[in-house]
Amino acid sequence: MLVIGGGNAALCAALTAREAGASVLLLESAPVEWRGGNSIHTRNLRCMHDAPQDVLTEAYPEEEFWQDLLKVTGGQTNEALARLVIRESHHVRGWMRRHGVHFQPSLSGTLHLSRTNAFFMGGGKALVNAYYRSAQALGVQVRYGVTVDRLELRDGRFVAAFAGAERFEARCCVLAAGGFESNLAWLREAWGRNERGEWPAEQFAVRGTRFNQGVLLKHLIEQGADAIGDPTQAHMVAIDARAPLYDGGICTRVDCVSLGIVVNTEAQRFYDEGEDFWPKRYAIWGRLVAQQPRQRAYSIIDAKAIGRFMPPVFPGERADTLRALAVQLQLDEGTLQRTVAEFNAACRLGAFDHAVLDDCHTDGLAPAKTHWALPIDTPPYFGFALKPGVTFTYLGLKVNPQAAVHFGGRPSGNLFAAGEMMAGNVLGKGYTAGVGMTIGTVFGRIAGASAAQALQREVQHDAA
Repeated sequence: MLVIGGGNAALCAALTAREAGASVLLLESAPVEWRGGNSIHTRNLRCMHDAPQDVLTEAYPEEEFWQDLLKVTGGQTNEALARLVIRESHHVRGWMRRHGVHFQPSLSGTLHLSRTNAFFMGGGKALVNAYYRSAQALGVQVRYGVTVDRLELRDGRFVAAFAGAERFEARCCVLAAGGFESNLAWLREAWGRNERGEWPAEQFAVRGTRFNQGVLLKHLIEQGADAIGDPTQAHMVAIDARAPLYDGGICTRVDCVSLGIVVNTEAQRFYDEGEDFWPKRYAIWGRLVAQQPRQRAYSIIDAKAIGRFMPPVFPGERADTLRALAVQLQLDEGTLQRTVAEFNAACRLGAFDHAVLDDCHTDGLAPAKTHWALPIDTPPYFGFALKPGVTFTYLGLKVNPQAAVHFGGRPSGNLFAAGEMMAGNVLGKGYTAGVGMTIGTVFGRIAGASAAQALQREVQHDAA
């Protein structure tokens, strides 16, 4: 069987199929030094559990996980597939350990995830390397630098894959080649031109791999595969405006949004910075910034916030007065001062606690800040310029609980999808920390098992 892709979902599929006895060839478009797709930039996965489990504290039951997912997606999710992901997340870590993945407790700056998310020791790069070592030991064949650009299909069934002139024939195939977030032309087309005459996607950076061009995704949709999801919806984070175009990863994220205010280039607030815990809301801020003039925003905090968030790699602008900070950020001085003064006057102080949804809120201010609203009045002041950072896109292929790709509402008998290529079945919009890796791990294993079963049926049919 064939696995197309080289990240977490692809590797989970390849390993699971090989364990079931299938002969597996994995094709990774990246060279060996960049193997692993977006997975190399990850650090944890979200796990259901009914009691404390080694690195996970307390309990995180199915219904709470589901309600968290339901809230961030606004109901744009397939409940059956989402609950399948949630339930299976309870079982994956033992399997992951058997393939060399190690876990560690949450560290400073991530303690709020100690109940819900299991962190990989060494991060996503270590996870990917462990899987490749296990794949090699099990006899999975891997080829790097092979970009599959089209498939040969017959009545919704996989026949062969092509990388240029090279043809790869197999009895079944798992597609795990990622979304289209690295395809800047496709992003530009999807987002179009706004009412200000701007092309928002021209200002985007890609937090992950440059190799997720969406070539196979577009090809499959053109060949009649059923698509799901909005091409403008994505895991999209507000990142440092100085971040590189590709592979900035987690370190470019700016995590102080909930501890201050965020203004646009007109020095005006535009959204509730304290709406919910950061792991549930951080991935909406990229889209919010994308909707602002010039696709830029500025996170403003004062000295009281220092030490309460994961410090970014790039230091922000620092000044002893708001006027001086405005000059450094190239914002209108008077407008920023008025915005901050109005915010400060609206703050209703309670018992500040960034670990809970506290009672520090604004009153009579639009937009409101519903939690963690403290006046910005203690110098020095800090400002971080933000731009949209795309992690992965949600447009994908429609699948069933066996991960089979659908054509005209009918599941293929030997073509399956996992990871970003089908995540839109579960994530219509929004995000909660670690769930992308959960979807990739669970559906990677499902796709691998389904492909191995399909292969067995083919062999038995031939024998008969």
